[in-house]
Amino acid sequence: MRRLPGWVPLLLAAVLIGADQWLKLWARTHLNYADPAIAFVPGLLGFQLTYNTGAAWSLLAGATVPLAILRLLVGLGILGYLFARPQPRFLAVVLGLIAAGAIGNTIDGLRFGRVTDMLTSPALSAVTRALRAGEFPIFNIADSCVVLGTLLLIVMSLLPDRRRPVQPEQLR
Repeated sequence: MRRLPGWVPLLLAAVLIGADQWLKLWARTHLNYADPAIAFVPGLLGFQLTYNTGAAWSLLAGATVPLAILRLLVGLGILGYLFARPQPRFLAVVLGLIAAGAIGNTIDGLRFGRVTDMLTSPALSAVTRALRAGEFPIFNIADSCVVLGTLLLIVMSLLPDRRRPVQPEQLR
């Protein structure tokens, strides 16, 4: 199985962290807190500035610094592991996504004591409302990286292993 060099997930994480931080800066300077959402892709994606002092869905609200430290340890731990032990391409990308998301939200937590969120999805809110779970939370690029990476990791774990079986003559 082909492995990615350790620097590739580091580069991927750096690009995603940069995009996350840029969008958060843009949101803080161009949007007003608690104003109604502004449609970007009508019915699919919009912008609305809010802040979160907890984790997903405001779990552990107010625990910003402990969460930031935990996120930092997870993100740097994953990147250190990927750098020291190159992994198969797909796994390296998935873990790079998760690390980028963890570090992106760490930066906000340590700098501002809260995480900047700005992306809304009317389509996802329609699903959560249909499930009687209220509006889908406002999120950011870092959150998307963690969720997408985690979902891909789960899917990957459910798929059969596609490695070629070891032939008996290879065991000698």
